[in-house]
Amino acid sequence: MAVENEVLAAGAAVEAVADGIHVPYLKEVIVFLIPAVAVMPLFHWFRASTVLGYLFIGALIGPHGFAIIAQGVGLSQIGELGVVFLLFTIGLELSWQRLRSMRTYVLGLGGAQVLVCGFALLGLFYMAGLSLPASTVLGFALALSSTAIVTQLLIERGEFAAQPGRIAFSILLMQDLAVVPILVMVSIFSAYAAGGDDVNMFSLAGMAVLKAAVAVALILTVGRYVLRWIYGVVARTKNPELFLALSLLAALLTAVATGAAGLSMALGAFLAGLLLSDTEFRPQIETDIQPFKALLLGLFFISVGIGMDFSVFRDNFDAVLGLIAVFLVLKTALIAALTLSFGQSRLCSLRTGLLLASGGEFAFVVIAGAAEGGVVPLAVAHVVQLSAAVSMAMTPGLASLGAWLQKRFDGFEGDRERDADGTTEGLEGHVIIAGYGRVGRTIGRLLREQQLPFVALDLDPVRSRAARVRGELVYYGDAARPEMLERVGIAKASAVVVTLDNSDAASRLVRALRTKWPKVPIYARARDREHMLELEAAGATAVVHEALEASLQLSGHVLRAIGASSEATSTLIERVRIEVYERQVKAPEEAS
Repeated sequence: MAVENEVLAAGAAVEAVADGIHVPYLKEVIVFLIPAVAVMPLFHWFRASTVLGYLFIGALIGPHGFAIIAQGVGLSQIGELGVVFLLFTIGLELSWQRLRSMRTYVLGLGGAQVLVCGFALLGLFYMAGLSLPASTVLGFALALSSTAIVTQLLIERGEFAAQPGRIAFSILLMQDLAVVPILVMVSIFSAYAAGGDDVNMFSLAGMAVLKAAVAVALILTVGRYVLRWIYGVVARTKNPELFLALSLLAALLTAVATGAAGLSMALGAFLAGLLLSDTEFRPQIETDIQPFKALLLGLFFISVGIGMDFSVFRDNFDAVLGLIAVFLVLKTALIAALTLSFGQSRLCSLRTGLLLASGGEFAFVVIAGAAEGGVVPLAVAHVVQLSAAVSMAMTPGLASLGAWLQKRFDGFEGDRERDADGTTEGLEGHVIIAGYGRVGRTIGRLLREQQLPFVALDLDPVRSRAARVRGELVYYGDAARPEMLERVGIAKASAVVVTLDNSDAASRLVRALRTKWPKVPIYARARDREHMLELEAAGATAVVHEALEASLQLSGHVLRAIGASSEATSTLIERVRIEVYERQVKAPEEAS
């Protein structure tokens, strides 16, 4: 009762304020934020999936809960951007090489899954007494799974690189592609239902395929040659706000392009991310997009929860539960069998089947279009849509069941693989170089000659691109941001080398590193004595005095040139070096 009263009171207050401010969907967004802040910590406390938390919030505040929000159309429209940004970041994490290695699973296994599950469910609906067009639409709509929920779960659980995660994502990619012919099919059936027997089926289908092919071709050709150049121009301005704006624009423009062509908007964003995956800008783009993706995805999941009509569930209890049980079991069995036939282990196949057993967000779009066109009876559409929504809420539980089975019978680590494109995900015990100027490049060359792995971050796009051309793992990005360091695997790094030219930035970075990762060794370059003391106070493991080292090396050349022996010169230089470093280390101790 306390939670109910708080939510209702908050909703009333927000409604009173929002009614006087004419901003579209302002009330919905504020109402989303209040329960998210109030309820989500509970799910984190019990280590439950955030997806399940957002679905619960949606059901709580929706018209079938406390009715704070009458309908979720506004949130759904905004939340769709979360799916767009999710697929954009997934595209960034892949590469053309890795995608090519997945083509057997995308086209072969993914295509087989859509066809086999679609026809199997079609048969069930047809045997239940529905017409062939309605059965076809409903069967293929439920054959699709939730790209947003499954991929978010895989990322949350750190299982995206596991074999079940890779296979599940390959199938989801094919499902996104399959949305196009399914929507064309709905258009054709709707035209016939409206009495348009003279509609040219082949012309309609051909035009849809042509538009989709042109959109994809334009994105791939224009993006390949233009996107990287634009990013280089923007990066040279060193304006983080402008860089962020470009990333948002790249994701949204490609999404709009594919949406206008009848394809999934998420597919266009995925292609844009894929085009940028092999560039030096990838880690910085991922870091910038992350907050937008997380917030907007929350809106999307809440909109799904709002759409759960519990009156339909009450009036059709047996039908909803029966349909959920049948298609969950059927999809799990069929997907597991297909995955097994593609050479995967039984446990991996079962986990993939459980991950993809539930319905997906595109089922709402497909079924709503079919109901509006008179293909599917409205009462049947409501039952199937609610079944899909409830099954989506069950996805975290199904994923947990699969993970438990994996740990119980085999162990999770057997399925984890190193990235096919050799990026930072598979690195361990590597060195992170913050700043890849003359000092950073020298350190990188020495590490490379000793065959020791390293990753470098630099804010000069020309420098980072040149290093990438030479085959070095150097990315454009701000090393002072903790999120960026996490992207390049600092949790598994053996050391961090700070060679930044900017003294203040170097000190801030060392301080942030020591605060968040206290056990990571930090080796820093100091410009002068004051900077050296500052870096040591910030927590650097060791600091090299740049001016001192240059003066010692120059003195050595002079001494040898005027007749001093090399041995005596080296001894003298080493003694002075030790004295200076010890004196500078003791100075702050004595002062304190």
